[in-house]
Amino acid sequence: MFELVNLEDVVRVPPDRFGSPLEKVAMDLLKLKYESTINPEHGYLVLVTKVDVDKVGKIIAGDGATYHRVRFEVLSFYPMKQEIVEGEIVEVTDFGAFVRIGPADALLHLSQIMDDYLTSDVKSGIITATQSKRTLRVGSRVRVRITAVSLGHGISMGKIGVTCRQPFLGAVEWIEEEVAKAGKARKAAERAEK
Repeated sequence: MFELVNLEDVVRVPPDRFGSPLEKVAMDLLKLKYESTINPEHGYLVLVTKVDVDKVGKIIAGDGATYHRVRFEVLSFYPMKQEIVEGEIVEVTDFGAFVRIGPADALLHLSQIMDDYLTSDVKSGIITATQSKRTLRVGSRVRVRITAVSLGHGISMGKIGVTCRQPFLGAVEWIEEEVAKAGKARKAAERAEK
């Protein structure tokens, strides 16, 4: 789930940045420190959006920099277990596929795709079901449920596991087919009642 999170910190403004606008300096320093990192409490920190810097800073003896308290807003992505998300398949491997959900890639293991024997063609980037002949390929849009989340800290990526072995999950075109079949079955049942 994406959300805007309010955080606080202290930024060290080095002497070579004195004279530059304080908000811009603070934004640059916060972007370097926080963007593209993982925080166990807030998940993937994607983008620093707003910064409010105390104009009055502190000087520490022996250090020519000034230290300013900052309050800032960060766009974060925290994958929640059981959450249903849509993503795009970005890589096919021998053991499944990686699905890009937000700023992270989640593992969709072969055993979590469907009740059918599946084969992976890594070179072509295609997973094919033997009986139903349904395929997933690099670029396919899929709807999945998050089943496992293990976030790292700092710049380590963490791990996310997903499944599409439930009704109305899987490739978007599969879902559209299921919805159309359900609509036809409902109309047939209504006609049979009349």
